[in-house]
Formats: sequence, structure tokens, C-alpha cells
Amino acid sequence: MLCMAFLLFGTISDKISPRLEQKFYAAIKTSYTIEEFALEAVLPDSETNSITPSSLGEDNLFKVFHKDSLIGFAYLGQAPSMKNVFDYVVLFNSDFSIKKSKVLIYREDYGRQIGSQRWLKQFVGLAPQHEIIYGETIDAISGATISAKSMTKAISEILFSVEILQERKFL
Repeated sequence: MLCMAFLLFGTISDKISPRLEQKFYAAIKTSYTIEEFALEAVLPDSETNSITPSSLGEDNLFKVFHKDSLIGFAYLGQAPSMKNVFDYVVLFNSDFSIKKSKVLIYREDYGRQIGSQRWLKQFVGLAPQHEIIYGETIDAISGATISAKSMTKAISEILFSVEILQERKFL
């Protein structure tokens, strides 16, 4: 049934470091409170991929299965910080509302506040139809302006990409 599925200890992509993969799997396990799961990559055609603002490929968007039942979706991405990039995950419920977002690897000395669950919980429950605007619908963070704007923009783009995938029947 899951021709492109990867079990918990499998490799999802050669492009993803073992450390990032481990953090990604841990986020899935804790967010969905499961020990075992399978992932199936969501691979839209090139035309659809060209119109989505988020990068979609074999190592970005996944269906998450537990015991052959779809329990949600996971998006693994990167966003720019002041001088580098950070890795994050957005986990969705099966209705495409955000279950949890988490910064997995942050590579700067400043701006780490975006990893705070207190700040990230603002995204929980948002769905493709919600408008996300940094400083308006999402609180700003003093000392992490670039990273917080970047995370807000990334999640907004993911939600818009999900909406496109739904309209084109990929989800």
C-alpha cells in the first residue's frame, strides 16, 4: 500500500543529514504520540510544483501513517535567518490544520526565541484559509525579527501550497 513509505528507522533522503532526520522523526513521534509510523512522500507534478511557493519534492512533504491509517502530514523545510538558515517542521492534522510547528536545527547565536513553543503555538490550528501576517496575526519577537518573519512567511507559504495541492487533488 505504501510504495514510497519509509519506516521509522529508514532513510527519507540522502539530502537530509542523520541529525536532522532524527529530530524530524522525534517531532513526529512526540506530536502524534506514536512510536511507529510510515511516511509517504507527496510528489506533485512539475507544473503544480512550479506554482507552489514552498519547495515540494521527495524530501519536503509527507503523508504520515500509523498502522495503515493516515494521521496527518509533515512538511520539512528550511528558512533564512540573519546569516544562515534553520530547519523546521510543520505537522498537520488530517484536516490540514496545523498540529504543531517546531524549529529543528537553528544555526545562529541570536534569534533562538523562534524555537520557543510559546511563540510557535500561535500557528496551531491555522489552516490554508487563514491569513498569516507577521506583527498582526502573528506576534513579533524582539531580537529575532528576521527569523520570526522568515518562519511566519514560510508557514504562510506552506499553507498556500497545501491549498494548491488540495485544489489539484494531490492531497
